[in-house]
Parts: sequence; structure tokens; C-alpha cells
Amino acid sequence: MVIKNKIKIYVIDTSAILSGIPINFNDAEMVTTSCISMELKPGGKDYRNFQYLIEKGLSIISPSKKSIEIVISKSNKTGDKDRLSKADIDVLALAVDMKLDDKKNAIILTDDYSIQNVADALDIKIENFGQPKITKRFKWGCRCLGCRKKFHENIKICPICGAATKEIISSGEDIKKRK
Repeated sequence: MVIKNKIKIYVIDTSAILSGIPINFNDAEMVTTSCISMELKPGGKDYRNFQYLIEKGLSIISPSKKSIEIVISKSNKTGDKDRLSKADIDVLALAVDMKLDDKKNAIILTDDYSIQNVADALDIKIENFGQPKITKRFKWGCRCLGCRKKFHENIKICPICGAATKEIISSGEDIKKRK
């Protein structure tokens, strides 16, 4: 049985709150994780905006451990693992939890490019609000600054010559247009 009218769920990232752009979700539910509140300074304008969103129905939900593991695994494959904060991982994992529910349509609201990159790899919809959306899905790696050897995984010191490495894009593919 296919459910046609899925509940639209916006998973709110810190960048959505910090943007200062009003968030209006009359046609959807809003969720986020407790890590997001820890990224906001209590008493500041952004924290007040966050409290306002809670009053308007923003739910704070913890993601499942299974979804966190899925996100960590996928972010290791894309090379974004070290680029994501705990809050970023939790936001992605919460979206995975929502996506696994056949009655819900999860959409992450973020301008964070690493979150967008991993979300695209997880086939989770993204909406941006200030910055342009990513147009390519990247895989990150690194290159030794000494011997120039490329590595698919992110390592800090080259095992061949001992020099430091620099993060690079090892590959990129165009993202298909999503409806």
C-alpha cells in the first residue's frame, strides 16, 4: 500500500536558525536534535529565535543509534566524516529516522555543504535558504604536501614520507534534479 499524502517533516539545522531568515512551516512539522540548542548561545538573538520555534511547535528528538551509524558509515564513504560536527551527524541521523517512516517525507533545512553532500548520498531531500544548493556530490580525500601521493581516506600525516596532508576533492558527480 502506497501512502500518497506523506507528512512533510523539516529537520532544522543550526544554519537555518543562525541565518536570521524567518522560518514558516504552516504546512509541515519541524524537528531538530538537542545538539542544536547546544550550538546556540543562551540569551542571544539566535537562541531567542530557537525558543520561538519551540513555542511554534519545533520538536526536539534524539536520533536512533542505528541511524547515527548509517550516517557515520555514509560520511566515511563521502569523506565528510571529519567535516561534520556531532550536531550535523545528529541532524542527518534524525532525517534518516524520519525517512524510514513510510508516512513521513523528511527534508533537511540547511546551508551546510557537508550536510547537503551526505544527505544527497543518503537520498534525503534538502532545502536551502541563504546559500546556493550543492550541484555536485563530492568525495573527499587528501594529498601529501611532500610526495604528492593521493589518499582516498582522510589522514593527517603521510605514511610514505611523513609530511602533512591537505584535504582535496578526489571526485565529484553532478547531482540529479530532485522534485
